[in-house]
Amino acid sequence: MIHLPSPHLLRLLLALGLCALVSLAHAQKKPSSTAALVPQEEPSTMILSDTLHFDDTKRESTFSGNVVMTRGFMTMNADNLHLREDAEGFQYGTGTVKPGKRVFIRQVRPEVYEVLEGVGVRAEYNGKTETFDLLGQAVVTRYICGQHFDTVSGERVRYSQKTDIYEAFSGPDSANAGGRVRSIAQPRARADAAVAECKAKEAGLPAPTPKLSPATPATPAAGTRLPPAPVRP
Repeated sequence: MIHLPSPHLLRLLLALGLCALVSLAHAQKKPSSTAALVPQEEPSTMILSDTLHFDDTKRESTFSGNVVMTRGFMTMNADNLHLREDAEGFQYGTGTVKPGKRVFIRQVRPEVYEVLEGVGVRAEYNGKTETFDLLGQAVVTRYICGQHFDTVSGERVRYSQKTDIYEAFSGPDSANAGGRVRSIAQPRARADAAVAECKAKEAGLPAPTPKLSPATPATPAAGTRLPPAPVRP
């Protein structure tokens, strides 16, 4: 016999899909005024697990064992996933793993040729504050056109949906030595060049030639005879 989930469970599932989607939407482009008027279709959310326990009275559900949640271009892997909804209707989600493992989140952003990956001992979403946290050995990495570009790591990495800002916090369970925060970012020009290269490949065009800085002379090809240096009087 097939039992359909209650409305509370459906709201919780959709809420978690939303939180995971916004958690790694780093540097997402703002839609144009025309596009903003067009309603966006909600992607479907699918959660696979070995077991599911749902308490309709408490508005809580727990997925256990090899949890895989997929929503649109986002995928999250964890050992356990706990969802709850408060009296005001705000949703909260917590993903955990067994000792020695980390929660994994992957967000593909094909419109800008980006892939965002995040790991942490625990993942938490607060629907009231609209923030998503990766806690314990937290690392978030951005790839553009398959190339590694930016990485931020610490004990906790937080993303705010309201402000579209990342924050990293130090602590004893940081992914870095001494509990410090670490950030590695590539120049914006390099990211733009990688996107332009991907667009050219899709269009079947040759890759654009990088522009040289005025202070950087071009390197002559092998075998090219250089003119003699001027002789000082």
